[in-house]
Amino acid sequence: MALDQEKSVFDEHREEWHQQYPGKFVVIKGDEVVGFFDTLDLALSEGAKRFGLTPFMARSVSEPDQEVSIPAMALGVLRADPTYAV
Repeated sequence: MALDQEKSVFDEHREEWHQQYPGKFVVIKGDEVVGFFDTLDLALSEGAKRFGLTPFMARSVSEPDQEVSIPAMALGVLRADPTYAV
């Protein structure tokens, strides 16, 4: 399953991080904790900058579990097409 290693790291440290970094967002790739960020946008930006289209986890250390999946982004099919009006 995708992101199993990241989920395991997150679950192992969640309570500790909730105490140390309340309200922050963590970025995890494999077993590497990239860092803690003030907003989800900052966390996603750093993850995208470092890892591009490869999967990584960006998750709140304080919020209840909520998984977000964007298959088009993960598969690299999300793109702008100027021939269709938005």
